[in-house]
Amino acid sequence: MILKVGIKVLFVIAEIFLGFYSLVVSESLLIKFLFFAFTAAIIAFGMLKTINRILPTDRVLMEIQADEKEE
Repeated sequence: MILKVGIKVLFVIAEIFLGFYSLVVSESLLIKFLFFAFTAAIIAFGMLKTINRILPTDRVLMEIQADEKEE
């Protein structure tokens, strides 16, 4: 339930962001590049946070490997 709401909110934010981009950004290549770099940084940060939540931490992986070696 929370995941569905989060995805819907993400899409709404993306639509607003893209609408802002198409209305405000001029034909300046510098502004387009800065907007692209800013967007890429936000996406990369979001991906890292998501991956860190989904994947186990290194400590957990080391404990799993230690348990496998003991058996």
